[in-house]
Amino acid sequence: MKSLYVKASTISLAVSALFCSNAMAAVTLYEDDTKSVSSDLLVNVFYVNSSIDTPAGNRDQSRVKVGFLPNYVGFNYKQEIAGLKLGGRASFWVTLNDTDVNRGAEGLGTRSGIDVRQFYATVDGNWGQLLLGKDFGLFGRSNILNDELLLGYGNSSDSFGLVDGGNVSFGNIGSGYTYPFPKAQITYRSPEASGFQAAIGIMDPNKADVTSSEERPRLEAEFTYKMKFSGEKGNFNAFISGVTQESEVGTTTIDSTGVSGGIRVGFAGLSINASAYKTEGLGTVAGLDTIVVTEDNESKGYLLQGAYKFSDERLVVSYGHTKNDGAVNLGKEYDNLGFAWFHSFNANFTSVLEYNKTEVNNGDLEENNTISLGAVITF
Repeated sequence: MKSLYVKASTISLAVSALFCSNAMAAVTLYEDDTKSVSSDLLVNVFYVNSSIDTPAGNRDQSRVKVGFLPNYVGFNYKQEIAGLKLGGRASFWVTLNDTDVNRGAEGLGTRSGIDVRQFYATVDGNWGQLLLGKDFGLFGRSNILNDELLLGYGNSSDSFGLVDGGNVSFGNIGSGYTYPFPKAQITYRSPEASGFQAAIGIMDPNKADVTSSEERPRLEAEFTYKMKFSGEKGNFNAFISGVTQESEVGTTTIDSTGVSGGIRVGFAGLSINASAYKTEGLGTVAGLDTIVVTEDNESKGYLLQGAYKFSDERLVVSYGHTKNDGAVNLGKEYDNLGFAWFHSFNANFTSVLEYNKTEVNNGDLEENNTISLGAVITF
């Protein structure tokens, strides 16, 4: 499970740009009649206290950590030439709490690696958009984007190595949805028409084994619908996404498939969010290279959330569940119940008080009660 954490910690390191590129304002560095360059930044830090109960024993642990989102800096580029809009994004992430983890064998007090999860260009016209480069996958993308705890802390199961891990928590990854791992890709997005939009991409395939053969690329798609109602006071979003890939390991063929979907409804400060997924032949956290093992590896889960925003406050209740069967995480079930209070001091500074109860196999393998208090600052 520790090796799963090492790989999957990079998972949440990528989520920040998923959120920030959609919701955060950026600082303009240069702008003229045809082009512009801007930058965006996020810094978050949490004091976290976890009480862990397992068959091997009990322990309490306090840490100062980043939350579900890491700290990052991103750069955005826009230029219009001959009727085409050219764009690009490069973003880089670091963690805060790597000191204790990386001390030891190498004797290093700190070693914050720079993690690049987006490096792509876009071409836009009246026919839609073409994305070329490295970006997040389409399958499961909206499950995370709609998560009401995206700026919070979330699941920090010790079974995933998250309590003392040197990177981020998991939010609801592994306890409600899987992760759309960044991939080299060529993706087409259609223009939005009456609230509908489609995205279809060919992705660099995930290797099932170092000797595996992937004759065709990984295919992913997402279809979304958005609408306003009650004089723009309410909003309704729905999505469905899918993934398929075939790998051959010797004489064995592994078909990796998945489908996910969800809805989010908001009205007068109240929002309800529900999503679900099911995969076969993929990892239980994400389709990582060494996690895709056999076709009978199955994972399914759902996330149910309610949130209410009034004045500068936002209250969230969240419950996520994942059940895994097959070669990876055989028969394990993960549940995460969360409550959070977000207070906005201004548009760029938010405090978070959060409680999460994470259980593995209904608490028989792990019960983890975590209280976290943090701050998120954006530019």
